Amino acid sequence: MSAVPNPALAAFLSAIGTEMVFCQVIIRRAAPSFALRHADDRLIPDDQLRLVSGPDLRAVAQFTAEGAFRPLKSAPNLARGWRSEPRHENDLWLALNILYPGAVADWFAAQATPPPITSYRDFTARQTGMYRITATLEDGAAVAAATACCHPESCLKRRLWTIAYLAPDAPETKSVIPCLEPCAVMLEFARKVARLEQGVVSSESAPAETAPGPVAECDFDAPSNPRRLRYARLRAGRA
Repeated sequence: MSAVPNPALAAFLSAIGTEMVFCQVIIRRAAPSFALRHADDRLIPDDQLRLVSGPDLRAVAQFTAEGAFRPLKSAPNLARGWRSEPRHENDLWLALNILYPGAVADWFAAQATPPPITSYRDFTARQTGMYRITATLEDGAAVAAATACCHPESCLKRRLWTIAYLAPDAPETKSVIPCLEPCAVMLEFARKVARLEQGVVSSESAPAETAPGPVAECDFDAPSNPRRLRYARLRAGRA
């Protein structure tokens, strides 16, 4: 145990109880240690899962089962087939920060009243350089961008920040990990949307909904990118 107090970890440990699902990971107490695995592997015997140490969890966090890079660690594509056994509380903290960077600290921050949420407008108003354009999105486009980018099929963090009339995510639609402000992926997607909005966005200009081969998660230049497809449908009134 670290000599430096960690109030976020202490509160999180109290919340775990005997078992807790944290995004796609299930955390179990196995006193004095812990046991982690993919939530979908809940009933699989230990000897059928690959045991990985803390540092080796980086590969689990960084790549999908198909070997594609995971730029967003809260995407719902965490690979299965592994287990990890953090021996101490600090090991658990490190393991969860590898799988979901900053998530426990954000979870703890969200317990405050009110939570430290940054709205889309406040966040983009601070942007400079090539991201200044994100502040120019009118409400309809910004709401469509946030809805498309933060969809449960793309991100499992519960969005607490808002834009215009878009309400925060309902707790049951995502996970216990909060999103307190637009992330780098959302910012880049908003930049792309702002460029799209400089043209005509209509049902005629919406990209085709099928395309051969996989598309990188954050390749927003690809017309068949899932976030772009959702955005186009929303703006065309076909969501």
